Amino acid sequence: MRRLMRRLRTRTAAFVHDLCMIPVAWLGAYWLRFNLGDVPGLYWDTAISLLPLVIAVNGAVFWYFGLYRGIWRFASMPDLVRITKAVIAGVLISAVAIFMVSRMQTVPRSVLPLQALLLILALGGPRLAYRWTRDRALYAGGAQSVLIVGAGDAGEGLARELLRDPALRMRPIGFVDDDPAKKGLEIRGLRVLAKTGKLPRVVREKRAELVLLAMPSATSEQIRRVVELCEDAKVPFRTVPLLGDLLEGKANLSDLREVSIEDLLGRDSVSLDWASIRNGVADKTVLVTGGAGSIGSELCRQIAEIGPAELVIFDQSEFGLYSIEQELAAKHPQLKLTVCLGDAVDQRNVERTMATVRPAVVFHAAAYKHVPMLEAQMREAIRNNVQGARNVARAAVTQQVETVVLISTDKAVNPTNVMGASKRIAEVYCQNADRQHPQTRFITVRFGNVLGSAGSVVPLFERQIRAGGPVTVTHPDMKRYFMTIPEACQLIMEAGAIGRGGEIFVLDMGEPVEISYLAEQMITLAGKRVGADVEIVYTGLRPGEKLVEELFHERENLAPTGREKLLLAQTRTVDWDWLNRQLDDLMSACERYDEGEVKRLVSDLVPEYVNLADETGNVIPLESARR
Repeated sequence: MRRLMRRLRTRTAAFVHDLCMIPVAWLGAYWLRFNLGDVPGLYWDTAISLLPLVIAVNGAVFWYFGLYRGIWRFASMPDLVRITKAVIAGVLISAVAIFMVSRMQTVPRSVLPLQALLLILALGGPRLAYRWTRDRALYAGGAQSVLIVGAGDAGEGLARELLRDPALRMRPIGFVDDDPAKKGLEIRGLRVLAKTGKLPRVVREKRAELVLLAMPSATSEQIRRVVELCEDAKVPFRTVPLLGDLLEGKANLSDLREVSIEDLLGRDSVSLDWASIRNGVADKTVLVTGGAGSIGSELCRQIAEIGPAELVIFDQSEFGLYSIEQELAAKHPQLKLTVCLGDAVDQRNVERTMATVRPAVVFHAAAYKHVPMLEAQMREAIRNNVQGARNVARAAVTQQVETVVLISTDKAVNPTNVMGASKRIAEVYCQNADRQHPQTRFITVRFGNVLGSAGSVVPLFERQIRAGGPVTVTHPDMKRYFMTIPEACQLIMEAGAIGRGGEIFVLDMGEPVEISYLAEQMITLAGKRVGADVEIVYTGLRPGEKLVEELFHERENLAPTGREKLLLAQTRTVDWDWLNRQLDDLMSACERYDEGEVKRLVSDLVPEYVNLADETGNVIPLESARR
């Protein structure tokens, strides 16, 4: 009620102000008409007699045009345009009314346009002056001087938002942009001061307190360059939301955020074949095993957006299932959603689930993946990653599932650890199952590390930085491939949609990133200094670790697919009966806890497996393999 009364008082005051300006403009127009001298008595009497009519007509028109819906401290060009339209309409209607009353006798024709001009000045001037005064007061109260990187549409929009809303406490002082044609130009009254490379100098000269990156579609390389320049200038920085969030209405330009490690390590956006992806899952029953995990849950989110006939989430984590169920139910109330608590190693549970829901598409994301932990627990790694995949594949064949997509890892290539070897066995089984059961397509997707996934190094580094360090890196030359969770899941779905069966799709991960560089950037983004505030300590390679992971084996010929970021690796054919006997023996050895036999059988199934802690494997850079 108090807020309502305050608004009414504000509107009333503005309306009274405008009513007072109408006679000022009307009589002032007569004064100007007669060259700032005395107005003849006959004309002055007419002006006074018509004044109530002019006030009533113009006042009604002003209210009709909504001049009192805006707030004076946010007055801007649209408000001035609205005032101009209202004044012109009011003057024209007044002219008609005056003609009907007095036939325009003793009313000079020039009075009407003069009145319109004076009214526009009298109504618009105080509003703009009020905003200017308020802005100066707010800026004087501690607003930061900000420099905007990017003089494009996003930069212009950000400047407009900052100028419109002083409550943000940010005062833009200019732009930097790499386009030489923009240097010296003014946008919203702000000058493009220099190229981006001159940012440190501009920061010093203009005493900028904050740098804002207005480049929502910038590549990671462009963002890294700006971040390094900001570090050189010793100035904090923020960025606008991602382009996708802006287009979908999830964020506004003024919703500034910290630059994340995903911004620095993420790669250029991928052009996906969304038509194929939709055809692959739309109006179909889709089952996601491991659907409560980091990769599986993101798959579920993206599948839900497309609109399957039913989405079935299978996972052994009770809390994880509950969390993703609540999230999807709230966001997609029309989605038919089923959650199943179970373990992929439990063959009867898997078979019963598939027989009940009868999926058309299965994404198998359930797996153990913590390398050092699995080194110490080989039996559990083999049971979960191998037998789990086998159970899912067998049940899919029985229920005549259309497509099964196995989510694998770069650690399956020339594996030096149990985790990688177990995933390689799962790959071989699915590839050969495709040949034995043509009614079901088996497709494998292989990629590297995913930023923010469970077990990722990123959350570990974040915890270490919050604790003040040290940040632990195993080796200064350690490198890994990285991609974001959404990108990985989108490419998984595209591979599942276009695959014919039996393929191994390799996601082009770009260039590997040094883990030490990752650590340094995360420390910097946290507002700390490497060495001075947070140290980096090298602890040595862990059991089974490579210095550089590989995306494909030297004997796997890599071929293009015609789709961006998707490559095709040659599959490996083995005798089906021999493979199943070996796997039966492997599971039997697991049941007996015979680790020696487990290791022997794994080596038979994956001849390239070398379980040596100091072995880096036969590393093949992706680029050289392409040549």
